[in-house]
Amino acid sequence: MLPEWHSQEAIILAWPDENTDWKPWLDDVRQTYRQLIQAITSNNTGVILLVRETQLAVAKEHLQGCNNILLVSANYNDTWCRDYCFLTGSVGQKLQPIEFTFNGWGNKFNANNDNKINQSVLAELCKLPILSVDLVAEGGALEIDQHGHLLSTALCLQNPERNGDMTLAAYKSAFAQHLGASQISILENGHLEGDDTDGHIDTLVRFTPNNGVVIQSCFNRPDDSHFEGLNSLVDEVKALFPAHQIFELPLPCIHNKVGERLPASYANYLINNQQVLCPIYRQPEDELALTIIGEAYPDYQIIPIDSLPLVQQFGSVHCLSMQVPVGTLKTNVVKQFIDGLNTFAGEE
Repeated sequence: MLPEWHSQEAIILAWPDENTDWKPWLDDVRQTYRQLIQAITSNNTGVILLVRETQLAVAKEHLQGCNNILLVSANYNDTWCRDYCFLTGSVGQKLQPIEFTFNGWGNKFNANNDNKINQSVLAELCKLPILSVDLVAEGGALEIDQHGHLLSTALCLQNPERNGDMTLAAYKSAFAQHLGASQISILENGHLEGDDTDGHIDTLVRFTPNNGVVIQSCFNRPDDSHFEGLNSLVDEVKALFPAHQIFELPLPCIHNKVGERLPASYANYLINNQQVLCPIYRQPEDELALTIIGEAYPDYQIIPIDSLPLVQQFGSVHCLSMQVPVGTLKTNVVKQFIDGLNTFAGEE
């Protein structure tokens, strides 16, 4: 499995429409999508945008003036591409797309359409067939660095609605076998209220390419209900990576209109070809979070993305997106999204 800072040729997204859970916030969410897409496509990266066939014209209208976008007709349940779109690993000189089974974060939500996206839609775009692994796992639950050190969380993996009573040792064996991880650490601490994923690693701990670790901390809110758990997470990570530089992010406090605490995480950023697309939430902590992420990624441009609309559905920038490393897609596919807003035409 390649680290996220490997050179990318595309980012996969899925278009929000009236048939998704975005309906109450659709205008605001589409503005965030446009901001995200413009940041990606202006950075030598294409966007593969999954769109329902009935929404193709609508998506084109909203994205007028944008380039390097390939609209791909697809039917999906949710727009959280991180958790059901294929991962990519290197096998010698070739890039191998690989998928796990997606079951709606432990059968919490219907995921029948999402689980078919890779084989029925995205496989046609890839040079190699997508390898299927008979294991329930989500992309947001897996973080890896350039040394093959893979991180995940026990709370997520041990939800019996994913893989029954599968042990953590068995998970480690599977991740070593299928993702080539040379070292695997499964964290015991940390969880954000309102997080449907059972504590995905991409809301909590992220690697940097220069042996750093970014942690969603709670140092700024000692009286917050998250303080004890996230403080224990920081201690756990420091003990695990004594030679790494640690970067702690402040925690915002956001509630929705019915009073639910939303799982707003500054760690849910997307690394994209020498830039970091960082969620901000119109909160006092935004500026400090951007500064700390800039310190963690000194050679990267830091791009803020208005993610307050996204967290209304309990996710953020990283959850929405899946990167595709250079060399994964067929040459014909890459040609179709260069310098345009095009609909996928299939094989020439």
